[in-house]
Amino acid sequence: MIRTALCALLGIQYPIVQGGMAWVADADLAAAVSASGGLGVIGSGNAPPDWVAGQIDAVRERTDRPFGVNIPLFSPFAEQVVDLCIEKQVPVVTTGAGSPGPFLDPLRRAGIKVFPLVASVALARRLARQGVDGLIVEGHESGGHVGDVATMPLIPQVVDAVDVPVIAAGGIADGRGLVAALALGAVGVQMGTRFICTSECTVHINYKDRIVKAGDRATIVTGTSLGHPVRTIKNRMSREMARMEQTARISEEELIAFGTGKLRLAAEEGDIEHGSVMSGQISGLIDDIVPVKVLIERMITEAQEQISVLSRLCL
Repeated sequence: MIRTALCALLGIQYPIVQGGMAWVADADLAAAVSASGGLGVIGSGNAPPDWVAGQIDAVRERTDRPFGVNIPLFSPFAEQVVDLCIEKQVPVVTTGAGSPGPFLDPLRRAGIKVFPLVASVALARRLARQGVDGLIVEGHESGGHVGDVATMPLIPQVVDAVDVPVIAAGGIADGRGLVAALALGAVGVQMGTRFICTSECTVHINYKDRIVKAGDRATIVTGTSLGHPVRTIKNRMSREMARMEQTARISEEELIAFGTGKLRLAAEEGDIEHGSVMSGQISGLIDDIVPVKVLIERMITEAQEQISVLSRLCL
């Protein structure tokens, strides 16, 4: 059994957290992850509070295990979703795209654990001083919105800089990644892309199949010129976005308009050429679609095997 301080802190069986991906991480996926011993997380994205409320209720109908809600702080409904999480006593809130500072006190008073996502040491230090319960530290390898420092150098730097639990994210898809993250000082891992390729994930099958067929160089980062770099699988949409970014006559407004709605197009409608197939560099390591329970149990078994191998090598 692989248990860390994260398991006791969140009341989960395994130190595995599912990423709160917009248009991907709904109640079906979150409930399956929580029921299988990890921490499932609903991705609220830009969705209105009524939708999020329905998802929270749906998770509770499926499992009595702890779960979380991810709140992107750029959402026009962020404050309302925070209030909703307090009202419904959601056990864990993860945040992204900014500092949750204004919401920390009310969330803490409600007994909700808060884990912001960070991609730099500076932001990690600032949020740790504000009293968050832990940090999700995400490296450049991850899918979707990314920072510019890779997971391997970023995790130990943050671990050394803060005194709160660190969850490693970006480039993790199996038991080897879990062991590596623990060796770097993390108390657990967050996975996004790997959980897309599970039976319970409700994204379009075309999206899943594209990840399964991906190779090691299948992804590209666009949106850097906008200050919001995003990693996706290469397709017509991403190549056109990259071309537009290199064209001086294309305005920022035109770039934003071109990218708007593209994730939904891929995730819901299955258009993997004109939609945004957000996926991490770990895509090349994923070669099957399995139930969440199978994935988590396989991952823990792999981790235990790797620890045994390392123990023998160190003799």
